Amino acid sequence: MNGAPPVGLDEAPPTVDVAAAPTPVRRFRWTRRRRDLAVYALFLLAALWVTSRIWLDPAGRVAALYSSDPAQVQFFLAHSVRVVLHGDFPFYTDQFNYPDGVNLMANTAILALGIPMVPVTLLFGPAVTFVVLVTLGLAGTAAAWYHVLSRHLVRAPLAAAVGGWFCGFAPAMLSHASWHPNIISQFLLPFIVWRVLVLTRSRRPVRDGLLLAVLVTVQAFVNEEILLFTALACGVFLLAVVVQEPARLASAWRPLAIGLSSCAVLAGALLAYPLYVQFAGPMAYHGLSDAVPDYGNDIAAFFAQGSPTLGGNQRANVNLAPNYSEENAFFGWSLALLAIGVVGWLRREPVVRALAATGVLFAVLSLGERISWWDRELFPGPWELLVKLPLLDAVVPTRFGMITSVVVALLLALAVDRAWALRHAERRTVRTLTVAGLVLALLPIAPMPLPVVSRPPVPDFITADRWRAYVGPDQTLVPIPVPSMGNTNGMRWAAATNLDFKIPGGYFLAPRNATTGDPGRFGGRPSGVGQLLEEVATTGRTPQLDDRERRRSLDELRHWRAAILVLPLRQPNAEPLRRTVEQLVGPGRQELDVWVWDVRALTDRTA
Repeated sequence: MNGAPPVGLDEAPPTVDVAAAPTPVRRFRWTRRRRDLAVYALFLLAALWVTSRIWLDPAGRVAALYSSDPAQVQFFLAHSVRVVLHGDFPFYTDQFNYPDGVNLMANTAILALGIPMVPVTLLFGPAVTFVVLVTLGLAGTAAAWYHVLSRHLVRAPLAAAVGGWFCGFAPAMLSHASWHPNIISQFLLPFIVWRVLVLTRSRRPVRDGLLLAVLVTVQAFVNEEILLFTALACGVFLLAVVVQEPARLASAWRPLAIGLSSCAVLAGALLAYPLYVQFAGPMAYHGLSDAVPDYGNDIAAFFAQGSPTLGGNQRANVNLAPNYSEENAFFGWSLALLAIGVVGWLRREPVVRALAATGVLFAVLSLGERISWWDRELFPGPWELLVKLPLLDAVVPTRFGMITSVVVALLLALAVDRAWALRHAERRTVRTLTVAGLVLALLPIAPMPLPVVSRPPVPDFITADRWRAYVGPDQTLVPIPVPSMGNTNGMRWAAATNLDFKIPGGYFLAPRNATTGDPGRFGGRPSGVGQLLEEVATTGRTPQLDDRERRRSLDELRHWRAAILVLPLRQPNAEPLRRTVEQLVGPGRQELDVWVWDVRALTDRTA
């Protein structure tokens, strides 16, 4: 080589074009946060799908078949505005059913939902707030259960998603979505259940009990009945676990007792006065209307499909539930059989057996006082022995089926989680069969948009504040027909003004004959004027009234301190109603879109 440099060493090193070099591809990763957000978005989209027809016109549309409960809820939302802006007493009001008033603690005034939503109610009105609460109630309940399940019960994300989905969108939830945002707003329940279970092994039971007390207190101002159901279900479940494994009691009873005691002390202190008003305050009642305790599910309801579902049929469900707002079972044959199959498959697990015992017990209680099959009464049910007990006398038994719905959701979540945890060679086949079973069971009861009907708009006379020229602070505006369980438009008028005027009558629960402590009934004390005008509105026939009927009607108007009577021009049977009212108080006059009768001269008590 004679000392010559190696070939290539005297050459300049090749340059590298950095721009031309391939850049590594960043693959999208499903982190826990992204997965959770995707699941929450799915739940929200599903809730928007369910409420989509109402969202098109919140003020002009309402759930089909029965429109009274939404009007009542909107009234309560307007009451929350008065609590915040005017400092009104939160637990009682005389803005309706004047002058007797209404005990709001005994009527689920949803203060825990209405007060945070005051800005929305002020900006958009109570009708919009109502549909917002329904949407968030469905999506929030599903999301809350998903969160708790994915963190504390199951490992497979699909398992938590399936459990959360059914908790939020079970047929019972869809049934109540049309009318009862207080019942479907169950987003605190999974955290309450989890905190109770934490107490069984807590090292700081006092702190954990106080945390539970805060959740319990807030839930009491959403819906007390659902809170009672949660307490009963937790008690039955824990008892079923202890029966199977008595050794657990030795380590669990002490922290559980300390935690529940601290919870009872704090929650009792926070709720003492509201509960006093509820049970001993003005217009308090004890027990529900005679018809309600007999509201039970038919056995066949557990195998039928709910009305607001893909495979549902309103006509098929006529005699299987008390009404369309109380379809608290309706799993369908495929899901009912799948739930039974899951219990059989996982029967060796104590948790599954305890869940099964809990679900069956409350399913039986949901059948009510008379057990029936396809509307044929078979024999008395165990609820007949419990219906007179304190607290239980205010329970609607068919709603126990909602506990069974949660149990089914948890069984589905456990089944999916166990299928995904299999490690043998057939796991792909098992997972495929699991997904197929879920589709077969859940597709027939998939949620559909809630059916709606149009409702009359609030009269321009109300929205333009023309009524203010007539009605003083201690006087009432009397809508025609007088507000009642079947005529709630007047309650919507008042709610549209954030209850700036009082009305007689309405839809609510109160003691019979307005005597505090009596059994409850729907509506206030019987009204001769109200019954008369309701009959005219229903039949379209104008009665001929005598002087005695006129005097009695005038006495009622004086009792209500009526300032004006208001009849919308577009009210069904408006002309017979107008003629009837003219027989009572004389000629009226048309103002904007209503007939108005100024009766201040007739009802002034000094006249």
